Amino acid sequence: MSWLRALKETARSGLKIERQRLEPLIAIRGAAGLALVIGLSLALFGPVVAASSAFGAFQAAIATFQRSWRPRPVLALVSGASLAVSTFLGYLTGSRLPLFLALLVIWTFVAGLAWAAGPTGGLIAASNVAIMLVTITLPTSLADSAVHAVMILVGGVVQAALIVLFPVRRWGAQRDALADALAAEADYARRLRHDPVAPFDPVPLMTARNAAAVTPRQARRRPPELRGSRGIAERIRPVLASLADPSMGVPSEGPERDRVRELLAAAGSVLDSAARAIRHGDPVELSPAAVAVLRTPDTGTLLTGPPRRAADRLGALLSDVIETADGEGTKEEKAEADRAAESIKAAAGRTSSAADGTPSGTGTPAPAPHRRRPTLLRLIPVVVKAMRAELRPGSPILRHAVRVSAVTAVGYLIGTALPFGHGYWAPMAAVMVMRPEFSQTYGRSVARFGGTIVGVSLATGIAQATRPGTGLAAALAVLCALLMYLLMRTGYVVGQACISAYVVFLLGMAGDDWSQTVLERVVLTLVGGLLAMISYALYPAWETPRLRGRLGDWLKADGRYAASVVDQYAAPAERGHDDVRSALLDTREARVAWQEALAIAQHEPVRNRGLSRAAAADTQHALAELGRAAMLLEAHLPCGGDATPVPDAARLARALRRATEQGAKEVRERRVPDWSEVREALAEWDARQAADERRAGDPFVREGAHLLLDALEEFSRGLDGSPKPKPEPGPDSKPDPGSGPDSDRPGGRAG
Repeated sequence: MSWLRALKETARSGLKIERQRLEPLIAIRGAAGLALVIGLSLALFGPVVAASSAFGAFQAAIATFQRSWRPRPVLALVSGASLAVSTFLGYLTGSRLPLFLALLVIWTFVAGLAWAAGPTGGLIAASNVAIMLVTITLPTSLADSAVHAVMILVGGVVQAALIVLFPVRRWGAQRDALADALAAEADYARRLRHDPVAPFDPVPLMTARNAAAVTPRQARRRPPELRGSRGIAERIRPVLASLADPSMGVPSEGPERDRVRELLAAAGSVLDSAARAIRHGDPVELSPAAVAVLRTPDTGTLLTGPPRRAADRLGALLSDVIETADGEGTKEEKAEADRAAESIKAAAGRTSSAADGTPSGTGTPAPAPHRRRPTLLRLIPVVVKAMRAELRPGSPILRHAVRVSAVTAVGYLIGTALPFGHGYWAPMAAVMVMRPEFSQTYGRSVARFGGTIVGVSLATGIAQATRPGTGLAAALAVLCALLMYLLMRTGYVVGQACISAYVVFLLGMAGDDWSQTVLERVVLTLVGGLLAMISYALYPAWETPRLRGRLGDWLKADGRYAASVVDQYAAPAERGHDDVRSALLDTREARVAWQEALAIAQHEPVRNRGLSRAAAADTQHALAELGRAAMLLEAHLPCGGDATPVPDAARLARALRRATEQGAKEVRERRVPDWSEVREALAEWDARQAADERRAGDPFVREGAHLLLDALEEFSRGLDGSPKPKPEPGPDSKPDPGSGPDSDRPGGRAG
């Protein structure tokens, strides 16, 4: 992408305004806390101290809006305390320019490294630096600076106290995350009715897993419906895929396919009902038609083999979803949902006890204890370790920390040298817009400039026309903050307009000269934005050259997941499923990291030094097929100790693990992986199958192994850019149920 096009794309994204669900009660609570702090400070200390305390309360409320699963009062306290320390240290060194610049560089460098702990920590740290540049100009003595720091901390304490006293949707973020995961499963089930190999985005499940991690104190207070549904949703996804995929035995059309479509529709309805119940804390209200489909005994007469096992497990899992998702409600409502769950489970048990001997139930292990999230004190060494890990050459976080510290220092010097006054507007703009990646930095720079023009122009115009006193200026600042809290998720440019107006009114309340022109503030903001953009062009951290590394990581993770699943079939009585679960989580993280890197690289103005778009699309599709094939095998893992071992699966698992690890290395070295070891292991398995069917084990596992090899070979062809070979039809060949114009699977198989 050329620089001109990249600038157009990032500018458009920065100025974009979206319709989002507003949270007026939370916005009003944050504004009320701000008003309370300003009023108390005005009464006790006067307008200058009130301005400092207002900045603390304002930033503490913004911190609680960030995407984090920690208790909101903790975020408010951390934000207020860190800003108080920043302000006090900044004032101590503010009278000596070299000393203050040294502090500013170190403090900003640490704030840049804080992105290693996640976006919430990075945003809070960057905001503290930006606001510190304003608040250190307000005190006039060391004693005053101590009072200002204490009142900034009080602002954070007040916001935290209001969250405790007036909670709005307690556990709301966790409820939404789990409900979104179940709703994603429901949508997946409905899409499988029309596209049996439809893709599934694991991000909602990953988000729900992060939300499920709680501290010991949170674990004691967590609602019952948030304790078990996530694990069940994780197990439903492979069962849905196995039930729908034609390669598992159900033809593309006919009565069996019609029954599968009915089951998928019923599953979607039940999952949607569970999602609504969890989101609002209500009892589950099921559709009678969906319950009737899941209860009918006809499923056992239409489906056999793997599809039948999948249908049985689906019924049992859905009944577990209903039981765990029941929220608050009357005894009659909860009893009705319990009866529906029991009837669905009983129907699954009846169909599973038919002639083919399919085991009943899900065979899933007992629920694991809750995922532990470290407390705040125990989090400190974790954050320090993450920041230290980024102190290495080539780290994007380290490059960001270097850029933002250098730009902040240069911006402060330029702002001080210019004759406008309030030179902190330049470094403040730079530190707020800079991000570790290109598109966000440039997009936010444009949005910051545009929002500053609007906000400062409106605020200065109102101030010039009305000449507000202290009380009116404070009220206008609170109103701007309320609009900021309410509209901050609609777009960065909207938030910046509100913040700019807020700063103008707040500084005016503290005695700032209302006659300062719009041009001066806008020029300084433009200087800060331009410095941020120039710094990224001179010292970038492009994602494009790292695409092959991300792709290799995903290949290695997918290979480990596939090998772990196949290895379970070799000795099911001796192995647990922990290795499979760990490998699945790794492959999800690797997949999301690849997708995020690819999305970032598409907007970067650099030459293609990684992968062509065609190769990226083909290899991504092949790895998705590899993960899908492993997931289909996982859906039918043996559950009991009496399951028949498949000895050849052990050798294939070893070959998969070694070949994909070597293949990942070859991808990074710009070579095409070779899968001869996997091919040879599978050929020996096929030979044993032909010689002795009983020794070779379940043919379902062997067929799944062929799907894995198909996906790996498709990966190499996509990386090499060679066309996919077309098999020549023989006299006895039959059409693959997954092939055709609507299929996107390599070789017509599910990968």
